[in-house]
Amino acid sequence: MLILSRTEVESLLDLDRLVDALAVAMVDLSRSRASAPPRVAASVADRGALLAAMPAFLPSSGALTTKLVSVFPENTDRPTHQAIICCFDPANGAPLAVMDGTHVTAARTAAGSMLATRLLAREGARVVSVIGTGVQAHSHARAAARLAGVQVVQIAGRDHARAKALVDDLLEEGTTATALPSIEDAVRSADVVCAATHAAEPVVRREWLGRGTHVNSVGYNTAGQGEVDVQTIREALVVVESRSAALAAPPAGAVELARAIEAGAIDADHVHEIGEIAAGDRAGRADAGQLTLYKSVGVAVQDAAAAGMILEAARARGVGTEVEV
Repeated sequence: MLILSRTEVESLLDLDRLVDALAVAMVDLSRSRASAPPRVAASVADRGALLAAMPAFLPSSGALTTKLVSVFPENTDRPTHQAIICCFDPANGAPLAVMDGTHVTAARTAAGSMLATRLLAREGARVVSVIGTGVQAHSHARAAARLAGVQVVQIAGRDHARAKALVDDLLEEGTTATALPSIEDAVRSADVVCAATHAAEPVVRREWLGRGTHVNSVGYNTAGQGEVDVQTIREALVVVESRSAALAAPPAGAVELARAIEAGAIDADHVHEIGEIAAGDRAGRADAGQLTLYKSVGVAVQDAAAAGMILEAARARGVGTEVEV
């Protein structure tokens, strides 16, 4: 069995190719060509945390995988999301590889948002504001800077010092970004907003959003209102990876959508799948002035697509450590 470290995974995963691979995976999911049951999780109540299992079979990638991911929102000395991915042979079920999943989780989540931005943002969008200062904010800023047409990447968070520190890290890596003094400033000035927080109260509010803004929301919260307000959800074209996953009860579903349905602002028919839009089975943005929202809860076929790419590259380059189990 092959063991792949985080450093090896980072060297093998091509973010641009991953966006394209996710487009295929999301179409497969929407057309029922992939198997990805709702995730299950064990709660660690005193930390507001969980350990989740996310299995998937993605025939188009030849990937049969399970991700084990812990989500500890209170972590400050390490990522809030930590994971490993186990890969199996889809022909006979034999274990093939275990790889770091922490980088995969960050990268595939950002790649999913970039796919949604490519499909839903209005033509000419050039300013991206990332709300948050953690791992997902970092990965979204790096990914957004690679999008065609993007000229400005802005960072804002509840702690301005952390936003400035993230900008410094990005600059060291070669990604140009600017820290703004407030979340409201960042949202108001953006063509595309990427919200990546654990906020229990909205950090994206309808009155701050300009005409035709596209919002990516990847933040996780189960107890509060979530990071996007109900009015935005009511007025926007709402797109998710999987309708059944996004509308499920926590920890699988999106608390923002649950609260909007409870308030009578929307019903399930208001929610569409990104795979439907990528396939051309459903229209996307109607006009330049429409608000669009991609609410991500993360689905296992995204991990499978990424893991399949990594394993293929590892074999081609002879990367990793073989062990007997």
